[in-house]
Parts: sequence; structure tokens; C-alpha cells
Amino acid sequence: MPDRTDLAALIVGHGRVVEMINSGEAGLPVLNRLLQVVQSTIGAASTAFVEFAPTGGRVIAATSSADWAVGRPVSHTDPATICLLSGPRVRDIRVDRIPGPVGEELTGRGLHRMVAARAEIGGFTVGSLHAFYPDHDDSTARGQHEVVEYIASCIAHMYGDQSGLPVHGDGPVVAALADGLAVVDRGGHVRLWNPAAAQVTGRPVAEALNRPLPFPLPPSGQVLDHRLPDGRWLKITSGELPGPGALHVVTFRDITDQQLRDQDRDLFVAVTSHGLRTPVTVIKGYADTLTDHWDSLTDTDRRQAARVIGQRANELARLVDRLLVSATEGRPGEPPAPFDLGEALRAAVADLPGDLRRRIVLDVPAGLPKAVGDRQILATVLTELGTNAEKYSPPDSPIEIVASGNDQTVCFRVSDRGIGIRPEHVERAFDRFWQGESGDRRGYPGAGLGLYLVRRVVEQQNGWVSLRPRAGRGTVAEVRLPRG
Repeated sequence: MPDRTDLAALIVGHGRVVEMINSGEAGLPVLNRLLQVVQSTIGAASTAFVEFAPTGGRVIAATSSADWAVGRPVSHTDPATICLLSGPRVRDIRVDRIPGPVGEELTGRGLHRMVAARAEIGGFTVGSLHAFYPDHDDSTARGQHEVVEYIASCIAHMYGDQSGLPVHGDGPVVAALADGLAVVDRGGHVRLWNPAAAQVTGRPVAEALNRPLPFPLPPSGQVLDHRLPDGRWLKITSGELPGPGALHVVTFRDITDQQLRDQDRDLFVAVTSHGLRTPVTVIKGYADTLTDHWDSLTDTDRRQAARVIGQRANELARLVDRLLVSATEGRPGEPPAPFDLGEALRAAVADLPGDLRRRIVLDVPAGLPKAVGDRQILATVLTELGTNAEKYSPPDSPIEIVASGNDQTVCFRVSDRGIGIRPEHVERAFDRFWQGESGDRRGYPGAGLGLYLVRRVVEQQNGWVSLRPRAGRGTVAEVRLPRG
């Protein structure tokens, strides 16, 4: 087979990326352009980039036939992930030899070979770049390897500069180099101590290396707020590095002045107390009116009062549901089972508040495959996404819900024509209490719990959810569930 590596495309494409950076672009737009450069240079069918954090990874960018995977979580314990993180930095992989469901899913999509390269900073992985092919032929793999490895290094450089990356809420293991960073061995002794660690703790590198960590090591994937002897507070996270050696990477920052924990608590109490008080006050007012003035009210007045009470009770139920999910580690639900997604969407739309329901344009194709999950939770997901679209878009604009399916997944998209979402916010939007547009709670009130709730319950159903700006204006939220 002729060489599929087009170096001219690499030079031209990378030149355009540099122009983007020079004009002020950063983060996801630049990353997506780099993936397009890889695809055109080496003749790949599609490309994808996975960002790794201490608690796991997530597909944050993809092209062509792989774009369905954007937003999909990647577990550190998945055999395919362990294989990628522990082998050579760049490698050619037969997809049918990848252990676990990932290999089966890629094969089912007609992809039989993958060139993968890790993006590393100082020997630590912040992500991995993947190029997919529909054939087994690796006769030109060397040129492909070099291009993928080069672009992976470019992406790692973006993380080192913190130019719009990381995207994932927790951040990669070492991307936030302004934070203190340590690597600790099995015995609890420090093997790496970056300059920021020395600055945060006041302990120079020479006094830290090969000595015990000067503060507690939290369990892998957990966060610890720790007070130093001098009264300052550190927020500490840790993650176990894949591969031999039982090493832990520890990141920490000074939060003394930020008071993050108190701010979150104050925000939670203020927003939720207001959110609870409003529907309760309205319900009580209309109920008292019905009780005290029943005989003097017309039938129309009674129906209106009952309708308002019902609407406010629904709002109250949704808020309580949000609080329960956000405050616990999860709740037991129905075991995953096949269900008719189209029928479930139609039923969920029918239960939406009237003003929102009238704006919905629902498109469910005939023959839509069944999805696997908890049907009852779908109403919560659709309500949150629909309410979010309603809040951030003009009151007379349509909100489109479109369902579709493929061989592995069934999905629906909720699209609005509102203010849109900035590319660098598509992952932060799923953080608890986070709100975009400078958190203007007067113009866009809310607790910042809706999307956090959606991602949590969708991933409990072995699915995933992602956001992206809509072409032109607006936002698209996409939910994918396994196919039945």
C-alpha cells in the first residue's frame, strides 16, 4: 500500500494551528484542529483525544466517525486503558486484541487498527491521542507513528502552558503545574517534588526528596483539606499511577485565602433555601386561597389555583431530587433493562411544564432501537436539559429534541438557539455549583446542580453526556445510552 503520510498536509495544517494560537485561540478549538491535522496527514478514518485525571479519563475531542464518543468516561481500571498507559509511548494496535468492551465496540464500527500515543509532561501522562483505521495494514505505520507522536507532544505542550487545557473538571495528573506536585512511592517517600510544591509548602526540593510526605496522603481519587502547622490550609488530591511500582501522584494548593469549602457551603445554603422557599410559599398561598375562599371562587379560578399548585409541586420535587443526588454517592434504582427510548421521550415531554412543552420540537425516527437503562430516570434527565435550554434561550425560540441510534448506542440531542456555551466551559458546566457567564444568578438563577445531576445519573446507566456549541448560535446537549 502506498504511504498515506502527507507531510505537506502536516505543515500546512500545523501552520494554521499556530495562526489560531497567535490570534488568541486556545483549548478545545485548537485541540480539535490538531485532530483534524492528524487525520488528514496520515489518512486516518477518525481521531480522538482522551484526557486523564487522577480519578479517570474522558474523551474530550474527536473527529469524523469517532465524534459520537465525546464526553464518554474512560476508567483507569479498564484493561484497554491499562494497556495504553503501561506500554510504549506510541504503538500500533490491532483493535481485536484490545481487552474489554472497547475493542468490541470499535470493531463493530468497522475500525480494526489504531495508532495511539501518550501526551506526557515530565514522564507523566495527561492524555492519549488515537488515530483509527478500517484495515489491518500497518505497512506505513512508521510515518503514522511519528506524526501521531509529534502531535501528542504538541498537545502536551498546551497542557504545560495551561492554554485552555485541561478541559476535564478535575484536570490531568500534572497539567496544573502551578499547583504543588509530588510523586510518592510505596513507602510514602517523595520521589518528585516540583518547584510549585517547594513554594506552597516552604520546603525546598533538597529537603523533600527521599523523605516522608510532609502531610497526609488521601486515598486515591479523594480530596483532603489539611491544615499545616503554620495555620495555612491545603487542598490535597492523589491518584495511583497505572503500571508497576505502586506510585502515587499528589497535587496540592494553598486554599487559605479562597475558603473554598465555606464558600460552597454558603452558596449551597443560600441558593437551595431560596429555591425551596419560592415554590413552598406559592403552594401555601394558593392552598390557603382555596381553603378560605372556595365558595366565592369560580370554577376557572379553582382550576387555575390547582394548576399552579401542581406546577410548583413539580418544581419542588425536581429540586429535592437534585439535592438528594448531589449530596449522596448515588442511590439504588431499577436495574438496567431495555426500554423504548422514543416512547419514553414522548412521555417525558408530555410531563414538562406547559410553557416549556409548547416550545419542544420532538423528532423520533421510526424503528429507533431500544436503549438500556432505567427508564424512570429519563424524565429527570430530559427535564433538566430542557429547563437548561429554556433558561438560556429566547422565550419564543424552539427547543429541538432529536433521537437517533447506531449499532452500539442510542442517543437524543437537546438543542437550543440561546446564548451558547464557550468551548472551554463544556466540561466545567458539569461541575457542581458551577454556572457560566460569570455566574450571573440574577439573569440566569439556579443552583448549578442540573447538569451535575444529569451526568451523574446518565453515567450510572453506563451512558455518557456531552455539551457542545451549536453551529450558528446555541448549545447542543447529547445523551448516549447503550443499545438494547
